[in-house]
Amino acid sequence: MEDLPTDPGLRSQITNYSPNDQDQVRRAYLLAGPCQPRDHAFPQKIFGNKLRCFNKDWFGLYSSWLEYSVSKDSAYCLCCYLFKPDIGDQAGGDSFVGEGFSNWKKNDRLQSHVGGSNSAHNQAVAKCQDLLKQKQHIQTVFEKQAKQDEDDYLIRLNAAINCIRFLLRQGIAFRGHDESENSSNRGNYLELLKFLADHNDEVKAVAFGNAPQNVKLTSPDVQQDIVTAAASETLKVIIEEIGDALFSILVDEARDISVKGQMAVVVRYINKKGNVIERFVGIEHVSSTSAISLKEAVEKLFSRLGISISKLRGQGYDGASNMQGEFNGLKALILKDNPSAYYVWCFAHQLQLALVAVAKNHEDIAMMFFVTNNVVNVVGASSKRRDILRGKHAVKVVEALNVGELASGQGLNQESNLKRPGDTRWGSHYGTLVSLITMFEAVIGVLEIVRMEGPKGNQRTMTRMLLGSMQSFEFAFTLHLMRTILAITSKLSQALQRQDQDIVNAISLVELSKKRLQHMRDDG
Repeated sequence: MEDLPTDPGLRSQITNYSPNDQDQVRRAYLLAGPCQPRDHAFPQKIFGNKLRCFNKDWFGLYSSWLEYSVSKDSAYCLCCYLFKPDIGDQAGGDSFVGEGFSNWKKNDRLQSHVGGSNSAHNQAVAKCQDLLKQKQHIQTVFEKQAKQDEDDYLIRLNAAINCIRFLLRQGIAFRGHDESENSSNRGNYLELLKFLADHNDEVKAVAFGNAPQNVKLTSPDVQQDIVTAAASETLKVIIEEIGDALFSILVDEARDISVKGQMAVVVRYINKKGNVIERFVGIEHVSSTSAISLKEAVEKLFSRLGISISKLRGQGYDGASNMQGEFNGLKALILKDNPSAYYVWCFAHQLQLALVAVAKNHEDIAMMFFVTNNVVNVVGASSKRRDILRGKHAVKVVEALNVGELASGQGLNQESNLKRPGDTRWGSHYGTLVSLITMFEAVIGVLEIVRMEGPKGNQRTMTRMLLGSMQSFEFAFTLHLMRTILAITSKLSQALQRQDQDIVNAISLVELSKKRLQHMRDDG
């Protein structure tokens, strides 16, 4: 704020200042005190047939408010200037505020200006005193309370953000089945916030029952808003790290539990340290999984993130026709806009498709997997059967350890069970075959119990057929054969899915695996 004039005759009206500055101006003038130049040579004026002038003794009589303007040779009231009231005709109306009082003949006007206890002048004096005594001023009380509310809100908000960040990092659900106050488990978010409040007195003083009803920060809408803000800030950091660098995208489409089509997008780039970074940047809802819809979803995501398709140098998808199709696929549509966005078919997916084709085209291998799947279903149909399986296997392990067939040590011979295979992950088939070979005798024992004691009808018939198939040479041979083949391809699949894998090394790994398989065909 600029320097304020001390001469009352040169001051601007208080209302000329902005509302935010008015109290600061008033306080500055009150702290400086009235302008009272006691050593000034006051000029004389003729009133009637006498010379009269301002009497400096009046400063002593009205020291708290009387001012003198050297430029105007007039007297003013500091309090009435600062809090100008509508005083009408009281003591000369506006003379002590606007033009100033200079009728030295009628000095009784000074006392008349003061007036009674409820006069306009005394009301202005009271306002000046309230302004100087800020602790007693109601506005100060409001400001102090507002500041306290703001501090409490920030403590509550930081606690909520910390809880949500923890849940997001761990991938834990927020909501509970029953979030009422009488519930014994109100969900992860509310329980974590309560735990934090119980171990932090500062948070406890402002959370839950100690918080205003409308800013408890516990509602699902507030949780969603904070999650959205966290996602926005995370994406902002990722985009800033990418900057103007070149990048690639990895895209796949799937359906959620509500059977809505979705497209997951991952960006792959090299940071300033030279490290290959992969970051998940979003899931886009798509009305259909056609290549055009997927292309529109990619463009919409790029626009929202503020990245340009011109910087795209690679695109990786699975082998589905709508993703990889030479003419109408997403690959071709993006290449039309950016010929430098080279397409790389996921090697791990190619390997999976090759294994699927082998399994479907060979009757013995297809039969082996059919039997294996049914064995897993029958043995794992109840917890009782799984307990029997683990018990029988544990006995075999103890016997093998006693005769030295198995080595003992930390992490070895752990309790296990039959693993269920998944069609989309051939690594799980390898795990299933390994566990079946390891627990073969125990599995046969459980199937014998089911055949003798299980429900009569189809299940006993199925169990008898499984026992016959499992104890045949063809099943045992194909089981060990596929275990050996999948051991090679499983290591290759895991290597191809590594984040730091590059295409040159991937090709060399494929060639190495092909040589191992060819060697197995020639000399195995």
